[in-house]
Amino acid sequence: MTVPRRTRRVPYPERLYLVGENPDVPGRLDLVTLFVATHEPTRGMGPEPVAILRMCEQPLSMAEISAHMRLPTSVLTLVLADMVTAGELEARAPIPAASLPDIDLLKAVMHGLQRL
Repeated sequence: MTVPRRTRRVPYPERLYLVGENPDVPGRLDLVTLFVATHEPTRGMGPEPVAILRMCEQPLSMAEISAHMRLPTSVLTLVLADMVTAGELEARAPIPAASLPDIDLLKAVMHGLQRL
């Protein structure tokens, strides 16, 4: 009688390859590019796109998505580019520092309100 072999379960199996459908990257995607989901996940999507769509209900940068997914940015760039091309995600430029309010002005308003 043979003893059944134990199978080793790995909680996060390593993917050794990635098949990208579209080799063209739309524009320049970098670590600070913000991504927002345009719709809900659909049946038949892979596990990575489903997880990304659920995460990106609010804008997230590529660096944040990479950290949450535990995927290198080189792989994530391909996945995100495919999703942007398919219309599943919207890529946005990060908010430039010049469009943020002036800190000194905000402090002056705060002090003025405190004196009331």
